Amino acid sequence: MTQVTVSTTGAFESYKKMTPEECESRIVAAKKTLGDRLTILGHHYQRADVYRHADLVGDSLGLSKLASRTQAEYLVFCGVHFMAEVADILSKPTQTVILPDMSAGCSMADMANLNKVERAWRELSEIIDPEEQVTPITYINSAADLKAFCGEHGGVVCTSTNAKQVLQWAFARRSKVLFFPDQHLGRWTGYMLDIPLAEMLVWDPDLPMGGLTAQQIKMAKVLLWKGHCSVHQMFQAAHILRWRQQNATGAVISHPECNFEVCKLSDYVGSTDYIIKTIAASAPGTRWLVGTELNLVNRLAEEFKSQGKVVQFMSPTVCMCSTMARIDTQHLAWALDNLTEGRVVNQIKVPHKEAELARITLDRMLAFS
Repeated sequence: MTQVTVSTTGAFESYKKMTPEECESRIVAAKKTLGDRLTILGHHYQRADVYRHADLVGDSLGLSKLASRTQAEYLVFCGVHFMAEVADILSKPTQTVILPDMSAGCSMADMANLNKVERAWRELSEIIDPEEQVTPITYINSAADLKAFCGEHGGVVCTSTNAKQVLQWAFARRSKVLFFPDQHLGRWTGYMLDIPLAEMLVWDPDLPMGGLTAQQIKMAKVLLWKGHCSVHQMFQAAHILRWRQQNATGAVISHPECNFEVCKLSDYVGSTDYIIKTIAASAPGTRWLVGTELNLVNRLAEEFKSQGKVVQFMSPTVCMCSTMARIDTQHLAWALDNLTEGRVVNQIKVPHKEAELARITLDRMLAFS
């Protein structure tokens, strides 16, 4: 369990009534006061009014790696809880990681917790020897204690960028993989490695033996945790088919957290960084339908408008990362004001033993990808 330090002074209540202009002024002033002691990290999915204050922008792992190379004393992560944990694990002992709002979590990460994963491991032990046959792989979008679990059991972490290389590494060591918490990334990655869909079965943690028979467990090559990203599940095959009827020459690009049918119908499938770079490298005047978070899509649409590129959000329904959006300018101003007064609020600190084991899995991933 991540340790959280919350100051009892400098209460947030008074910040709730502040106007955006007041918050903006306080953030700018605090950044000036703190200077090089502070680095604000902004995830690509972050809301625009917060994103503009970021010193470094990127995806979750990339931001943590960049932040660890800075000399900043305070790393304020405008993202979600698991991202701040990774930043704490990878950062220097002299650096303090802060999450402006502790309610900024990840619904996907919450779908796999340590108790359920440990129970799944025990249940697998009744049928096979998981220590000899199964490599546990956790997506970066997971809690630190699950990364530590993988470290303890010969497993590894993956990102949406390197998931293919991670699975190849895993299968070179053991015959099976337990992939959590996102079934869709696991399924698409397995499909890219020519693993038959019939050999990738969903493990439902709320059912005995994951809802599978002993024979299915023995036969399966990949056990996919029943988890998903609620944002990326908004996108449907029908959205792509309808768009193609009107845009015969346009291209579709999706994140691998989308469901299998969406990925199969897309021209390109890849991580957030891949989506950004692919659209950036495309010819002027191209049209794109994008299956990922709304704030990023809107940002891309604005950035490339001058090149005549049309970047369109895939779903007709507004769909953004609601937990990421909990990091607002009020919380950011509050956290920074407290820092200027010598108080640390909402520090994210992963316990030492847990961080050591989690670091093993991150180092394994970084070593071969």
